[in-house]
Parts: sequence; structure tokens; C-alpha cells
Amino acid sequence: MKAIKITTILTAAICLASCSLDEAPKASADKNAIFNNESGLETYSYSFYNMLPSVTNGYSQDEMCDYGAVTSVNSFLRDGAYSAETSSGWTWTDLRNINYFIENCERGNVSEKVRNNYIGLARFFRAYLYLGKVQRFGDVPWTDKVLSNTDDKLYAERDSRDVVMNHVLDDINYACENITRTSDATGSMVTKWVAYALKSRICLYEASFRKYHTELGLQSTANKWYEEAASAAKVVMEQSGHSLYTGDGTEKSFRTIFTSNNPVTQEVMLASCCDESQAVLGSANWWWTSGTYGPRFSMTRPFINTFLNTDGTPFTSRQGYETMDFYDECQNRDKRLMQTIRTPGYERDGKPAAPNFNGYSLTGYQPIKYTLDDSKYDGGQLNTNAIPLFRYAEVLLNYAEAKAELGTLTDDDWKNTIGALRARAGITGGLDHKPTQVDNYLKDNFYSDINDPVILEIRRERSVELALEGFRFNDIKRWKEGKLMTARWTGMYVKQLNVQIDLDHDGTTDVIFYKDGTSKPTGLPSSCTPVAVGGNSMMGLTGTDSGYLTWSDADPRTWYDDGRQYYYPIPAAAILHNKNIKQNPHWDK
Repeated sequence: MKAIKITTILTAAICLASCSLDEAPKASADKNAIFNNESGLETYSYSFYNMLPSVTNGYSQDEMCDYGAVTSVNSFLRDGAYSAETSSGWTWTDLRNINYFIENCERGNVSEKVRNNYIGLARFFRAYLYLGKVQRFGDVPWTDKVLSNTDDKLYAERDSRDVVMNHVLDDINYACENITRTSDATGSMVTKWVAYALKSRICLYEASFRKYHTELGLQSTANKWYEEAASAAKVVMEQSGHSLYTGDGTEKSFRTIFTSNNPVTQEVMLASCCDESQAVLGSANWWWTSGTYGPRFSMTRPFINTFLNTDGTPFTSRQGYETMDFYDECQNRDKRLMQTIRTPGYERDGKPAAPNFNGYSLTGYQPIKYTLDDSKYDGGQLNTNAIPLFRYAEVLLNYAEAKAELGTLTDDDWKNTIGALRARAGITGGLDHKPTQVDNYLKDNFYSDINDPVILEIRRERSVELALEGFRFNDIKRWKEGKLMTARWTGMYVKQLNVQIDLDHDGTTDVIFYKDGTSKPTGLPSSCTPVAVGGNSMMGLTGTDSGYLTWSDADPRTWYDDGRQYYYPIPAAAILHNKNIKQNPHWDK
């Protein structure tokens, strides 16, 4: 199945409206036609997939994170700009759909194995849904049935995080045990191994949130969740048949995972797929190259500095790394760097393509992870590439982190997880044994409270490997590192103003920076873009005539000391509907 078109499925199965917990789905087809045969259950179950990120938004999930400079700061990070009145996400339509299916599936006249498989699939999606709700709001109401308008649960208080997550663990365990699909050539269907991968994701999130958020009083239970995360990941590693994709061994194998039309199922366990025959196309190119459609997301220098040298040493151990120009800093680095951003040698339409300061790049570090190299895809919803949602690399990272936090990660574990990921990226050193020395740059700039070199390096690896895949903000929240969201957005180093720069050393100059308020450079070749810095420009420079590019210094971001932003506020309308729902801490001001 290339893509799941939900419109035809809804007419065959269910029509839903409203977002209250008490409104049951209304069948648009006879229940017996759906729940008393396997084909009906299968057709209904397709509706659950609509909950997943799609080809129209799956490439932009890291839009709000610490290492991305954007044209407009999210209101969640502006002082006083976000409130219960503007909050969103308290919608339960998908939950009612799932619960309605489970209730009726349990009454259906199909074999126990078939019934349990589809209930397992429904419970997979319920676990997925509740993970998202807990990540966003913390405590939420747990509901595992369709509520009537007289049900007491409708006006109950929120259930505790502990209660909800234990139910989530029950759901995902049931899914792991009962989903029968063990392979899918299309990469678009949930398999047993995807369920185990989700379990490792859920349990790692919950374990670390409990460990690092000591105010919850759940630290003593964190190890149980780390153990569950490691155990689930181990099942995938030993039984699924998935492995890291290395392609033909070229330096661009990693990016192939994100630019292929068909999911690279050796590694990709579940993807959102395009299908031209059904007019299901993505808009990744449009978002990542346009100066107006997307936020011109550009990576920051401190994050780029975390990509290792090819010998496995930190880039920041190089002499003079602080003032290296763009070309020099890109040499002899982790090969994921050249597959994550435009670096010297990158081409579009068969021609050299330096970072585009003419309407896109804010920092010089322009992402390409999801972007097809033919510019014909840039002008709208035209992308044909699949968007990976679950892949084997994440499972390796989940396993490594859980084991490291438990203090049980061995050198063999390191070799088979972090070492394997780095080897694919062309790194040659430190692959077979755990690190013993803290990288002070990583500690000082990102994780000041972490003194364990193994955990530091696993966090480095996770941020590099999973960049732009939608994990970063939740990782920051679970590690209680929210202050990273206010880090200054700095970019490439500019050695001198009013000098044309050939960023990729292809023989043509690409950009010239000049001080805003002074005369704009003239007589430039058509390839060279003049960019104003300082003055009234949103782009600045850390020094007077040289330094790092900066972006949006005049538009500060806030992470409140009271920690309220580890949760979103409950929308005011939800509290108005149910007076027993209490607001999250500090959001009632």
C-alpha cells in the first residue's frame, strides 16, 4: 500500500464530528458489515493511520527546537504571548474512534486471533495518542470506552501521569503481543516490530522524564521504565530483521533514507508515503527552500559544532575552530553533516549550490535532509519522497540511552549501537569502546549538569542522527533542559565585511556581508548576494567588522524559571466545559 486515502474509508466505516469526550461515533454503514469480518476490520483500521505525521507535515516536526533559527519566534517562547486562551491540542476525536472500534471489535464474530490483532493495532494507536497528550499536557483523563453524555467520567478530574502511563504501557504491551503482521514491503503499515519500537520510545521518554523531573516524586520508578525501553529495543534488534542501511557504501547513503520515493525498509520501519496516482504528494522542498512558505529554518553554529571529525574527535578540539570559515569547518567531518545541510560539493540541478542567502538562509547552515535536489519540486506540493516515522536507528539510540542510564551499557553495546551509527557516517575512531573523557564543549554549551561522558556522547549522537525528525523538543523536555530553547541563534563565522565570499570554493562568489546603514555593495557578479547585518536588520554580527552571524537578537525567547513550559496549558474552553479540570502549574496567571 503506497498511501492510505482516508476519504473513502470514512464513508465505509465511520463519520466523526465534535471534539468532546461524550459524543460517540455514528456508524455510516451497518456494524455487522464492519465488525463481523476481517476485511471490515482492516478497512476501519486504516482510519487510525490518519493520526500519524503525513507527507505534508512530517518533514517539519522540529520547527520549534533549540538548534533552528527561524523568521518568527513561536509564541510559546515569547514572554506573555501564550496562554490557556490560545492553547490547543485538547481534542479527543481520534480516541473516540479507537475506543468505538475496540468496543465493537470485541463483540464481532471473527476468530480470536484476528480480533486480537486488530484490537492490538487499535491499542497501538491509543498508546501513540496518549504519549502525545502526556508529552503536551502531563496529567490527562484516561478513557478506554466511548462515553455517554451521562457518564460520570465525562466530568472527572485529570488522571495522574502515573495512572495514565501505566495504562499506556498495558496498551503497547498488548499491541506487541497481538499484532500479527511481521513484515511489510511497502513500509507504510504498522508491524509487530513497529509496536516494539514505539514501546521503546514511550518507555525511554517516561523513564527520563521521571528521573530528571524530580518534582514529580517518581524518580524511584524511572529504572523500571528504562528497563522496559531497553527490553523492547532489544527485541527489535534481535528479531525484526531490520538493520542500518548503508546502501552502496557511498557518502550519501544516509540521506537516501529521506529522499527515496519508496521507504528504505531495511531501516525504515514505518513511513508516510506519497502516491502520485492518488494525488498524495508532499511539500518538503517548498518548505525547506522558500523564503515565504516556511520559516526559513536554518541550523545554528553551536549545533553544527557538535558533528565530530572523521577520526572521532570533537570538532571543537581543532586548533582555531572558533574562527574557521564555512569551507574549512566542513572538511573531514561526520558525513551526516553534508547530508543534513548544504556543504561544499552539494549540487542542485547538477550544479554547485552553496547556502542560499538570497531569501532563505539565516545562518549559513541550510538543511537538505528532506529536500530533493531537482528544483522542479520547489514550487508547491510536489514532493514524491516518503517521510520516515519509525526507523531502526532510533531503536539503537533508545537502547543505548536506556542502558547507559541504568549503568549497564557495555563496550559491545556501544559498538553495536553508537559505534554502528558512527561507522555508517564515516567516523573511524572510538567505535568499539565507550568514551571515558567528557567533551567540555558539549557539556558547557548543552548539558551542564551531565558529567557522564557516555550519556553526553549518546545525547550528541541522538541529536545528530535524528536531527529534523521531530524528537528534539521532547528530548529537551524529558531531560529538563528547557533553557536550551533560549540559546542565542548564531551562524557561520564572517572574517570580514565587504568582502565577497566563495562559500563552496567552486570559483564563483556567493555572498557579501555589509553593515546595515552603509552603502550597499555594487558591481557584484549575479551569483553574489549582498546581505545587510546589524542596524535595523534582523541579521547581526557578534563583532564590529567580523564575528558570527546572529539572527533575531531583538526578538528574545523566554523559558520561565518556574518550569511551566514543560507542559502546555489546558485550553480555557476545556476547563469551561469541565470545572473539575485544573490548570497546569503557573499557567493560570
